[in-house]
Amino acid sequence: MPSGRTHEALNLAALGGVALAYMGAGGSPEDPRALAFALAYLAGTFFLTPDLDLAERGVRAVGRWGVLGVLWRPYGRLFRHRGLSHTWVLGPLTRLGYLAGLLYLLYLGAREVLAFLGVTWRLGPWVWSKEVVWAALLGYYLSQWLHLAADGIWPDHDLKRLKRPR
Repeated sequence: MPSGRTHEALNLAALGGVALAYMGAGGSPEDPRALAFALAYLAGTFFLTPDLDLAERGVRAVGRWGVLGVLWRPYGRLFRHRGLSHTWVLGPLTRLGYLAGLLYLLYLGAREVLAFLGVTWRLGPWVWSKEVVWAALLGYYLSQWLHLAADGIWPDHDLKRLKRPR
């Protein structure tokens, strides 16, 4: 299986190819969808890899979270390595759901602190537009799929296991 550095190099090379194709087709790097795609792709490559299920062993992605890496240990306990976390649809969704839960808890805490300080804060409407959200999801899932393909896990991986005689 490829090392973490190999996964990152493959993903960055693919992102470079996608960026060249996008720019060659007349795309603008200032488009919020392009930015959302690239940021989500990079987050999926460096921070939200399928190997977060190895949080107990200190994989590279956990180390990038710094002291917050400890927050991924429960995720590592929930999923065995190369189990559900290494599937093509549900695996990336489990990490997004787990991250959403963490961010929601952070949001609740920040909201209370800001309310105490009398500060109001809102995200701009472009952040939640459908096109930007879909571009971010595409970038994130593409980074995850490249990781899984490099591990030799293809979309039909689970189906093959189910068809095998017991």
